[in-house]
Amino acid sequence: MSLIDTLILQADQALRTLVPGATVAQTDNPADQASASTLGADERRHAAGLMRINHCGEVCAQALYQGQALTAKLPQVRAGMEQASQEESDHLAWCESRLQELGSHSTLLNPLFYGLSYGMGALAGLAGDKWSLGFVAETEDQVCRHLQDHLQQLPAQDEKSRAILQQMLADEGRHANNARTAGAASLPSPVRQAMQLMAKVMKATTYRI
Repeated sequence: MSLIDTLILQADQALRTLVPGATVAQTDNPADQASASTLGADERRHAAGLMRINHCGEVCAQALYQGQALTAKLPQVRAGMEQASQEESDHLAWCESRLQELGSHSTLLNPLFYGLSYGMGALAGLAGDKWSLGFVAETEDQVCRHLQDHLQQLPAQDEKSRAILQQMLADEGRHANNARTAGAASLPSPVRQAMQLMAKVMKATTYRI
């Protein structure tokens, strides 16, 4: 494909990610197999806040993988990024569906975090495939830790949100392992700390906005 074709596809993917209802899951939503439950107003609000964070996290993941696929040098690395991006699309659709069920909405800050994450992903790809893969591994490790925290925070009876997060946790862990198998380099401590700081800002802002 030409550069223009690639950029058009990237723009299309950005719109599909950011426009509500534009992303359609390719695999069954695990929440469909979970029992529905009645949540109190505070529980519903808290569950929605957690799922809004996770939805924004999946927006960031889409941007990261798209940015990295754009600048990845080895075809097999690019293909791996694109495959992981498809699975993240499923997560995005599942989180959006659950937010709607909870009577809530995705964060208004999604375009901002998409742009920041896309730039970070593209820079990681330019640094070289081993660093790009290292970025994936570290990102997924951090995502797994916050998913485990959210599973502890969810209302005990919210089985639908729990089913989604559990499947996401399994998928993200596999993405991290795949990146390491493909040759991921360990990121320097300042880079990991900067990523953790950005994640904290994202979680603190998107819980309510």
